[in-house]
Amino acid sequence: MKWIQQFDLFLFDFDGLLVNTEELHYAAYQEMCRRRGYSLQWTLSQFFEAAHFKATGLKEAIYRQFPALLEQESQWEVLYAEKKQYYQELLEKGDLSLLEGVEELLRALEQAGKRRCVVTNSAKIQVDLIKEKLPILKTIPIWITRENYHQPKPHPDGYLTAIQQLGKPEDKVIGFEDSTRGLQSLRDAGVPVALLICPPDHPQMKNFEGRYFPSFSSIIDLH
Repeated sequence: MKWIQQFDLFLFDFDGLLVNTEELHYAAYQEMCRRRGYSLQWTLSQFFEAAHFKATGLKEAIYRQFPALLEQESQWEVLYAEKKQYYQELLEKGDLSLLEGVEELLRALEQAGKRRCVVTNSAKIQVDLIKEKLPILKTIPIWITRENYHQPKPHPDGYLTAIQQLGKPEDKVIGFEDSTRGLQSLRDAGVPVALLICPPDHPQMKNFEGRYFPSFSSIIDLH
């Protein structure tokens, strides 16, 4: 991974980029709906389409599919809190794994002594549990979790917080996201090299014209 020598600061999203937690998030939404009396039977691709394009996408899609749920509970924060509890339960018993190329990259960054940070919408309690199950993640020294910034992606708040903590004026910074919404967050934070790591059949790729890689292991050269 010689390409890492071109950069000083590495910024990472978390869910769906480093760890295969997206399926668990979807399962938690399904469980939230089930316990409310509704059967959420999307494909994983449909879930991605609802989740990855805007911050309110899942809220709007679920209420649109189940209008009676909106009448039953119009406060999305209540439903989201239920979903978070079910997600926590799934994490405690779930089958978690790193995505392709992640372990190799994290070991290379550690060996090279590169500064690196995760900026995630996940809560610290969730992140800590995943780190215990996948100890290689502990090699990333700085974690900006949802408690550490105000505005969610695509707002750049989280990445600006990371750069303020870790960055130096002369840094060459690179950031990685698995969603175009997150990619916009990186770009608006002024990260000059912002890369999408995403399977080519992901629904967000329909209109995407930028540079992307299907996995970290497919990054050979960034010139």
